[in-house]
Amino acid sequence: MATTQDTIAAIVSGIQDKKGRGISIVDLSHIITAPCEAFVICTGGSPQQVDAIAGSINDTLRESLGEKAIAVAGLDNCQWVAIDYGTVMVHIFLAELRDYYDLEHLWQDAVIEAVPDLD
Repeated sequence: MATTQDTIAAIVSGIQDKKGRGISIVDLSHIITAPCEAFVICTGGSPQQVDAIAGSINDTLRESLGEKAIAVAGLDNCQWVAIDYGTVMVHIFLAELRDYYDLEHLWQDAVIEAVPDLD
């Protein structure tokens, strides 16, 4: 079974493979009421890119770790896709929805790590 850090690294790799931007890793592991240990949040430039990022994450985790998502929501319109991997939740947004929901700051005491965009 993969560790949370292995899962996060594979998710980031899947996002970067499809040129997702603005990757944030939100560490929730020390927050008792949090639904998981971490959020990985990123932005896609269009619904098609959001869909491609979600597919890339799925493929990367299945191939590298043998992990499958517990649940996936939002693929019907690909404006905000949420993928549940148990200890890690992935959120792939279009920019305007990411700004509106501002998940990074839902828990003020969470530690946020920004992953530099690949060019």
